[in-house]
Amino acid sequence: MYVSDLALTDFRSYAELLLSFEPGITALVGPNGQGKTNLVESLGYLSTFSSHRVSADAALVRAGAPRAIIQTKVVRENRSALLELELVSGKANRARFNRAPLPRARDLAGRLRTVLFAPEDLSLIKADPDGRRRFLDELLVLLSPKLASVRADYERVVRQRNALLKSAGTQRRSGTSLDLRTLDVWDDKAAAAGAQLIAARVQLVNALRPHLAHAYEQVSAGQSEARMFYRASVARAMAGQDGPGGARTSGFEDTDVEALTQADVVEARLLEAMAHLRGKEIERGVSLVGPHRDDLELFLDELPAKGYASHGESWSLALGLRLASYELLKADDDWHESSEPVLILDDVFAELDVRRRDRLARLIAPAEQVLITAAVAEDVPEVLEGARVDVMGSVATRVR
Repeated sequence: MYVSDLALTDFRSYAELLLSFEPGITALVGPNGQGKTNLVESLGYLSTFSSHRVSADAALVRAGAPRAIIQTKVVRENRSALLELELVSGKANRARFNRAPLPRARDLAGRLRTVLFAPEDLSLIKADPDGRRRFLDELLVLLSPKLASVRADYERVVRQRNALLKSAGTQRRSGTSLDLRTLDVWDDKAAAAGAQLIAARVQLVNALRPHLAHAYEQVSAGQSEARMFYRASVARAMAGQDGPGGARTSGFEDTDVEALTQADVVEARLLEAMAHLRGKEIERGVSLVGPHRDDLELFLDELPAKGYASHGESWSLALGLRLASYELLKADDDWHESSEPVLILDDVFAELDVRRRDRLARLIAPAEQVLITAAVAEDVPEVLEGARVDVMGSVATRVR
């Protein structure tokens, strides 16, 4: 798979853009602030419906414009497809596939597969669990687009359930009698959707684990072993540890990881945990158990990466996560021989030392399509020489 054409209208700094690509290496070169990242961000957004830079879509629409449009032509097995996404400020996004409108924008999910690595990915190692959960969910949607609706349904259910919990807490504090039958209904909905998401995440972590170990070894020259575990809040809740602390595997032992991959088993555990925590949830007005409270734990040897990994180790581990994602997508049987995603490196090489830079360059050089952004051409390793596009003042000009 590769992107052959990209057109932007009122996306970020671009009023209008038309740009063609070829398979292989393409470097987007230009000083900081000229629009390089905006270009690759548009492809990443079309792939995952999420920006690696901001959480709100409104920032993606050019100032003063009512909407932004991303259009790209994707080539797979010598057949091309046109993908279009319209981002409308304050309204639902609209999507087209080969010029035919789709019922929902998320129906475009999975048509373009990208793996994007950027400096912001250090937060996967150093920051709070939210980014790690998003990493897993975005990769899940690329592997199984139907999970986009499961994820959206769960988020909607949790918002509604939290509203009911807050209302119940207000009633309890005022001495009003509580009717919790409606909350029971939302418990069922949250457990059903949450169990699907947890089971899919655990299966994903199990599949990623060997790829992460191999990728980290390649980037870091085997300085230590990268390990990953899924930490389920339902396990901590059943052990009486509903806060951020507690044992990683309480309720589910390492030897019984298979239980977390079975949605029906997880659903029953979630319902049990919700009943166990109902008093605390009403008191706090929030849902205390479910995939929105889970974490992806990352280790180097026996030490947690967060708080212990050096800056260089954190970079290597973040790179390892993205390279592991790339290898997993590439090996996806459902896409057969053309499953290779587009690999995007946004301003990465300038942040790496010479050893890690060379190792990364040699790892990605054989990829079907690699898009690289760099402030200066010298930041792009020689082994990755290929097509070059100069970007200046949100104007992209192909120079070779």
